[in-house]
Amino acid sequence: MRMRLVVYGMLATLVSTEASAQPGVNLTGVYRCVQLCQLGHVGWPTYVTQNGWNINLLNEAGQPSRAWFRWGGRIWAENWNVGAVYSPDGLIIQFDNGTIWRRDLGGPVVRRRQ
Repeated sequence: MRMRLVVYGMLATLVSTEASAQPGVNLTGVYRCVQLCQLGHVGWPTYVTQNGWNINLLNEAGQPSRAWFRWGGRIWAENWNVGAVYSPDGLIIQFDNGTIWRRDLGGPVVRRRQ
């Protein structure tokens, strides 16, 4: 009986550790660049594909980057050498260089002049 309790305890620890190791937000989706976009491509689509802690990014100029989650609601884009913060609901990604991506929820695209 005691051995069963030990095994169940170990399994519960493994399951809870695995669940807590996953990021709390799913960033996968289409976004639109809304500020400080490459080549002035305001409103152009950008793409985020998340697989656990690993992320693939494609910006409005077609430049890809691998990225991953860091501490405190941040990600790091390796090829672009830039960090970013994301909103808790995953609707906004704001890069340290001032570029902002907003999740495309299917509404009309509004392009602003810069």
